[in-house]
Order: sequence, then C-alpha cells, then structure tokens
Amino acid sequence: MKHLLGIEHLSGEEIEKIVDHAVKLKGDRGRQSDQVLLGETWAMIFTKSSTRTRVSFEVGLNELGARPMFLNANDVQLGRGEPIKDTARVLGRMVHGIIIRTYDQQDVVDFAEFGKIPTINALTDEEHPCQILADLLTIKEKLGSWAGKRVAFFGDGDCNMGRSWAWAAKRLGFELVIAAPKEFQPHSSFMERLGDAPVTITDDPVMGAKEADVLYTDTWVSMGKEAEAEGRLKVLAPFQINSKIVSLANPGAIVQHCLPAYRGKEITEEVLESRSDEVFQQAENRLHAQKAVLHYLALNR
Repeated sequence: MKHLLGIEHLSGEEIEKIVDHAVKLKGDRGRQSDQVLLGETWAMIFTKSSTRTRVSFEVGLNELGARPMFLNANDVQLGRGEPIKDTARVLGRMVHGIIIRTYDQQDVVDFAEFGKIPTINALTDEEHPCQILADLLTIKEKLGSWAGKRVAFFGDGDCNMGRSWAWAAKRLGFELVIAAPKEFQPHSSFMERLGDAPVTITDDPVMGAKEADVLYTDTWVSMGKEAEAEGRLKVLAPFQINSKIVSLANPGAIVQHCLPAYRGKEITEEVLESRSDEVFQQAENRLHAQKAVLHYLALNR
C-alpha cells in the first residue's frame, strides 16, 4: 500500500509520475470523468489551521467522486489524549483514506502503520510534500522542466519547506541553494541523512540569488513559533525577497511563495504583486497536484 508521508519517501520516478498526471488532470478538469474514488469517504484530521490545503483537498476529493469528512482534532478523541494508533485503528475500519495536517511527523507515520489505509501528510513540522508537488508542477508549467534549474530558498532553511525542497533536489537532481542565517540553516543531522544531494547552504542572500531560476520563500513565523516572532524577524530580515534579489536571478526566473504571505517581511508588497500570477498559479496547483496524489494512492492500494 502506498502513502504520501514525505518527499523523502518518494522516488524520482514517482514524483515525475504524479506531476505528469497533475498536468493531465488540470487540462481535463471539467471534462474528465475518471472518478477513481467514487463512493468512498476520506477523513481529514487537521490540528493546524488551513486555507489552501483544506479547500484543495475537499474540492479534489469531490471531483474524484469521494466524500470528504473534515475532523478538527479537538472535536474527536485525539483532543482528549487518545493515542493516534487507536484513532487509526478505528478510522481504518470506517473510511477509505486519511489526510492529516499536524505537528508531529510520527503521528502520520503511526497512522499509516496502524490504520492500514492510504495516508497523506498534509503538513507536519518535518515536511510539506503536497506543497512541493504543486511547486514542481508550477515549475514545469513556467520553465518547462526542473532539469538543470537552480532553486533558491530564502529564510528559515530548517523548516518543513526547506527540508522538503532538499529531498526533492536529491530525488530529481536539480540544484538547490538554501540562503539562511547560520542559526536557521538545516541541522547537521538532517544533512547527514540527506547524504549526497545537490544542495548548497549559504548565509549570503546575494550568493543565493545569483543564477537562480526560482526564488522561493515561506513565512518566517510558522504555526507554533509565534513566541519567537520578534527574534526571528530581526535575524531573517536580510533574507527578504525584494527587487534587488529578483534582479540578481537569471532572466525569466520565477518567484514562488507557498502562502500565506506577510508583505514587508519575507517578501515585499512590490515583488508579490508584480509576480502575483506566478504565486497564485502555484496556489491553484495545490488542487491538481493533490488530485494526482489521491489518484496515485487509489491505484496502488
């Protein structure tokens, strides 16, 4: 049985297959009738708030013929301390698949083990694979391919997005540069686990931007980090994507932000609005990429 636990757990071939199918699903939307999940019920357990993830999965499940069941973690027994493995063994006997957005990666891993139904990581503190697949779809549309391209990630490089991008670079072979202050660079233990990958780390944002084909950033204060906001914003300020950084990238480079965006912090209002078509195409692609994931898991049970 296949799950989507993280980009780390996918092969390059699997990533390419999912993205290629997302292209087809996007082109066929409104015309195709391939409802591979017809008559199924998929549960969605979210302990973190969400706009794009929740909406895209609910729409995607409906379009593939399934009924989404949204469960706020505080509304089920998880909120009262029930172990995830017990919740998994109950839901695994009632629903056909699960989509989890939570803090601890181990919760997703445990659900997959004990639930014995297709399990999707819709974001944890460790990885955000659904976002990366949508980003790769956007790169394919905008640049033709990620092959031979250089992706530059600015800000907190030791976050779920930085780690997911690193695994994508390892699996697909494109170059990734993480531009981050030393205290926000990927931990040495992660880099050891990553092994031989085309990933460069720098504390110089100018170096990060040079020859980049994709300029990428994420919010600097993720959910659960609010108490650190003041210190984070001060240290990360030099790593903002602004007009100077954009000017250093390759001609035709695209700007990406996984949203929500905090203008004037990780990205300027000017850059975000001038590149809004790129950023919101990226957001739309969450729907198509996640439909491709659902389709892939349905065919590999």
